[in-house]
Amino acid sequence: MLTLRQIEVVRAVMVTGSLARAARLLNVSAPGISRLMKYTEQSLGVRLFDRRGGRLVPSERGRDIFDQINVVFSKIEDLRYVIDNVKTGVAQELRIGAAPSISQVMVPLAIERLRGRFPQLVIDVNMLKIEEAVDYLLLGKGEVVAMSSRFDHPGLNCEPLANGRFVCIVPEAHPLRTRKTISVSEIVQYPLIGIDRNDPYGRLISDIFSQRDLEYQLTIRARFGVTVCSLVKAGLGIAVIDQFTVADGAFPGIKLIEIDGRPSLKTWIITKADSSPSVFAAAFVKLLRQAMAA
Repeated sequence: MLTLRQIEVVRAVMVTGSLARAARLLNVSAPGISRLMKYTEQSLGVRLFDRRGGRLVPSERGRDIFDQINVVFSKIEDLRYVIDNVKTGVAQELRIGAAPSISQVMVPLAIERLRGRFPQLVIDVNMLKIEEAVDYLLLGKGEVVAMSSRFDHPGLNCEPLANGRFVCIVPEAHPLRTRKTISVSEIVQYPLIGIDRNDPYGRLISDIFSQRDLEYQLTIRARFGVTVCSLVKAGLGIAVIDQFTVADGAFPGIKLIEIDGRPSLKTWIITKADSSPSVFAAAFVKLLRQAMAA
């Protein structure tokens, strides 16, 4: 078992590539680092470093250990972040996160209105994927998250934000540009751009097709909806995207077509359980809900 000090020292050597530089990084003596490294390797029974070209590089047997050390060190940094917050507090600051589909247009609209009410408020905005939202809230990095997918966690509260719908988007010069509506079966006849179905947001879109026994085959995959829109604008295919991503004319150069049946989308507000929202967070959620309802 490694102590936290050993983890810190091993990682310093890994990052700097030498005992002397690791000692300077940690502001300790090089002999002390050398002794601790020797003791660590003896206690583990594993040589952690090989010397190559004057540098210490991870040994073959040590690489798996280093991977885990990086994970532990990241958690230690998260812990320090939380402790600093507890010690210093955060005054007159709002930290919020949002899914890409909501952060593109809706969050700026809500913040614009929030700024009118609280002109001196410091606002920190983060674009998050759903897998990043849990740590963001539980570690106190942010107060509220707006998501396009619901998820259950014992430490978090999830409440409805707004309902929306999916639309088809095509390039401005596309043969479909004059259409007002389109069926899902027609959409699959064209090259499709979208988000992988293994992503929660991508799965919402792929379900529109699978519910009609249609194959959702993507010719280009992207991580974010805004990237999907840019690829469509470039004339590389068509896509299904939620209305919030393309609201307020966010992407000139693409045309929006209603999908038959108006497939729906639910969005959610996620907060830490057993916590009361600040006046700023409550105001933001209210304004965001109004913007998305409009």
